[in-house]
Amino acid sequence: MSDYILRMKNITKEFSGVKALDNVNLNVKRGEIHALVGENGAGKSTLMNVLSGVFPHGEYSGEIVFEEEEMKFQHLKDSEEQGIVIIHQELALVQFLSVTENIFLGNEQATNGVIDWDSSKKHAKELLDKVGLEVDPDLQISQISVAQQQLVEIAKAMSKKVKLLILDEPTASLNDNDSENLLELIKEFKAEGITSVIISHKLNEIMEIADRVTVLRDGQTIETLENEHLTEERIIKSMVGRELKERYPSREPNIGEKVFEVKNWTVSHPIYRDQKVVDDVSFHVNKGEIVGIAGLMGAGRTETAMSIFGKSYGADIQGRLYLKGEEVELNNVPSAIDAGLAYVSEDRKDSGLILMQSIKENISLASLDKVSENGVVDEDVEAKRVEEYKDVLSIKATSINQQVSSLSGGNQQKVSLGKWLLSEPEILFLDEPTRGVDVGAKYEIYNVINDIANQGKSIIVISSELPEILGICDRIYTMSEGKFTGEVSKEEATQEKLMELMTLNITEGVS
Repeated sequence: MSDYILRMKNITKEFSGVKALDNVNLNVKRGEIHALVGENGAGKSTLMNVLSGVFPHGEYSGEIVFEEEEMKFQHLKDSEEQGIVIIHQELALVQFLSVTENIFLGNEQATNGVIDWDSSKKHAKELLDKVGLEVDPDLQISQISVAQQQLVEIAKAMSKKVKLLILDEPTASLNDNDSENLLELIKEFKAEGITSVIISHKLNEIMEIADRVTVLRDGQTIETLENEHLTEERIIKSMVGRELKERYPSREPNIGEKVFEVKNWTVSHPIYRDQKVVDDVSFHVNKGEIVGIAGLMGAGRTETAMSIFGKSYGADIQGRLYLKGEEVELNNVPSAIDAGLAYVSEDRKDSGLILMQSIKENISLASLDKVSENGVVDEDVEAKRVEEYKDVLSIKATSINQQVSSLSGGNQQKVSLGKWLLSEPEILFLDEPTRGVDVGAKYEIYNVINDIANQGKSIIVISSELPEILGICDRIYTMSEGKFTGEVSKEEATQEKLMELMTLNITEGVS
């Protein structure tokens, strides 16, 4: 039997005459953990979509050999029948079905055509335990967080007879602890004989878990590196074609007076009203300041931001908001935008973007008043403003008229950021602003964040990556179980100190 479970030979795939993949080769050894890395738009997800049948045979050129047989997949189900299971970067769960129903969707546990729900729930619980997710299998997917949904996707993949598991940015929505648990899980899969291909921009994870790494750049295979030859600097140079000496740009903050303040903010779960997801939280942000909110999954960070942003999450919301010393009522999203607030969602697919519309239409969506005259959109002005942000954010696209659904995940994230930057907010909430973004593009986004702060705007960053919080924030709040547990200056902050505060069980809020 060959040492290689998979060989992809000279794969070429075009979109509208543009080569997304140009004679790409990928060889994966049986039983290894193989990492696929590259900048946004390098072709990583496209290559895996070719492999899994999302792009069927005939829509690309080249050859796929799996377990010594040439494969010509026409549908995703064809590859799954061979034991190839892909977990996409963008979640593919049905929001109004239960966790159990999603895990076994298309793979129902049935006898004589009748679903055995007791067996399904029992098996679902076993799979959830395996991926370390403690949720009720009867809960609707819409009732759990994005990070928890990612783990449901992995449980769903594990319900099938997997030989080759493809994970596209599997830890992008997870904090450090949950990411580490998932990496350990992938190692367990390896011990069970499952081969994995992992796409990730988190190079520290690649260093920890990968046996070999293949680098793509501009749709071409650059090289494959053995683990013993890996360094983060070596991978980055291969990815971007140059050395990247600093991960975070230097910053000399010019912090002014208090601009925005939240006092005694309490939010109940929208369905389970007796459950407080945000509990008596108080904080503030100053002019020109970048403030971080750090916490584990389920701590209440996103819920805090969304509930402040026009009460777009939660029930029985109580507390006070002050903008430049004056109390304000932000009872809906339009009132929040009018007051100068903006919120870049952690979930670009469902909440951040309209995937079937163009880059231009998405970026201008929240700021039509800025590109209109007498209620009519001036298309020339709109195009000019959107082009500016396409350039500032280095969005890789053929034009601003390109449909957002055709962009890589990282470039979609940049469009989502551009949408709110165009609104020119005074207070900007950034929820996981670099999720799914490569190391070079992250640096570009950090520069944009610094530029906004230097203009006197105030920024609140929510991130699951503690190095990112430490690298770009002037001051950091920590959160646990719906409460703020600490406030730490940049000078005092370390990963260990933040993690200690993030894991406290109960404490008083800070202001």
